Amino acid sequence: MRTAFAAALLDMMADDERLWLVTGDLGFSVLEPIAKRFPARYVNVGVAEQNMTAVAAGLAHSGKIPFTYSIANFPTLRCLEQVRNDVVYNALPVKIVAVGGGYAYGPQGYTHHGVEDLAVMRSLPGMTVLAPGDPVETDLLTRRLPAVPGPCYLRLGKAREPVVHREPPPVEIGRAIRLRDGTAGTLISTGGMLPVTDAVADRLQREAGFRVRVLSMHTLKPLDTEAVLDAARDTGRILTVEEHSVIGGLGSVVAEVLATRGPAGARLAMFGVPDRLVCAVGSQEYLRGSCGDLYAAARQLVSQS
Repeated sequence: MRTAFAAALLDMMADDERLWLVTGDLGFSVLEPIAKRFPARYVNVGVAEQNMTAVAAGLAHSGKIPFTYSIANFPTLRCLEQVRNDVVYNALPVKIVAVGGGYAYGPQGYTHHGVEDLAVMRSLPGMTVLAPGDPVETDLLTRRLPAVPGPCYLRLGKAREPVVHREPPPVEIGRAIRLRDGTAGTLISTGGMLPVTDAVADRLQREAGFRVRVLSMHTLKPLDTEAVLDAARDTGRILTVEEHSVIGGLGSVVAEVLATRGPAGARLAMFGVPDRLVCAVGSQEYLRGSCGDLYAAARQLVSQS
C-alpha cells in the first residue's frame, strides 16, 4: 500500500504545487522519487513527529496541502496534542498518513503496533478517517484527499498487500464498496483485512454453502451508514473485521449505527484485537492469529438460527 500511496502522491505533486510531503525520517526506499523530483516540497524533519505536525500546520496556514508520513503510531499518537490543537482546532487540510497499521510492524513490538489509532483519530472533530483495503483503493483514495477541505487520516498497510480489486472500483469517500453479495450474512472489513475477509467469504461458500455479502468499509468517518443498515435489513447478521482494537474502531462505529437506527433483531459480532495488552513479538500473520479464527467466527454467526 505504501508504494501505491507514494506513486499516487508523486503524480499529484506534479499537477498541484500546493502539495507537500513532510516525513519523520522514514520512508526510505519509498519516498526517494518524491524527494528527488520535488526537493523544495519534501521536508524530512528527523525523528521529531511533534515538530513534523507543527511544520505541516504552518504550511497549511500558508495555503499549502501538506501530507505527513510516518509508521504505525508515530504520526498520530506520539504527536496527538499537535494534531488536536494545531491541525484539528484550526480545521487545517493536513493529510496524516500512517504506514503499517495494525500488526504490520509486529516484530518491533507493542510500540509499533498500530491498534488504537482508528479509535483515537475518529474521535477528533472534523477528521476524515480512511483505511483502504488494498493497493487499488489506496491509489484512488489518495488522489481524493486534496479535495477534502479539512484534516484527514489515511491508514495504510506496509508492503506486498495483495490486490483484491482486479478492476478499479467506484471509490468515493464515505461510501462502502460491495465486493460480494449474499443473504446469509455480511462481513464488513476495513483496512488490510480485506483480502483475508474476501478469502473467508469464498471459503464459506465453497465449504459450507453460505453466500455472504462483503463490504470494504474504507471510510470509517464519515461512515456509510446506509450500507450498514442495508446489510442489517437484507442479511440480518453482520461481522465486522479489523486489525484494530475491538474498542473504538469499525466494530464500535457499526454498533453505534445499529443501536440507534438498526432494525430489530439484527445481530452483530466483532472480530479484531481483543481488549488486552499484547506483549508478543512476531510476524503480522502470527499476531493476527492471536485475535482468533476469522473463519470460525464467520461460520458461527451465519449458522445461527
